[in-house]
Amino acid sequence: MHNLYRAVQDAIDLRRPVCVASGRCCKFDEFGHRLFVTTLELATFVHDLSQLHAAGAGGGPGCCPFQHEKLCSVHAIRPFGCRIFFCDQTAGQWQQQQYARFHRELQRLHEQLNVPYFYVEWRQALAALRWPGDACPPADTWSLPTPVTGTTSL
Repeated sequence: MHNLYRAVQDAIDLRRPVCVASGRCCKFDEFGHRLFVTTLELATFVHDLSQLHAAGAGGGPGCCPFQHEKLCSVHAIRPFGCRIFFCDQTAGQWQQQQYARFHRELQRLHEQLNVPYFYVEWRQALAALRWPGDACPPADTWSLPTPVTGTTSL
């Protein structure tokens, strides 16, 4: 996963889309978009989060729980969709092309590693990994639910 994330960063460095650190990208409901993650991304995130000893405190309703003020508290380990999304209106087509390109790579990686592929909305995936309440618990208390035969989501 980390090699794939480096390749994504290389593509970003070549295009140089503008980020003004407004924090709008993390306000999913307000900005009108949703973030999806794959099984491998979620597993990598949970692993890396435990290494950071960080936990989400909640960005408020309709927001990413890892947004603090206008910044991402897990920027270094954020999922692929967060890495490729920019508010830069001139980068829309480029973002779509890069998302399709790297998402295909993610799917291949799932196949190569024989990891079941699930594609789920970020907040729903996090909710499936945490105890009830507004704040995300420490990552070392999370566990993936056991998939039920015939389902395609967490």
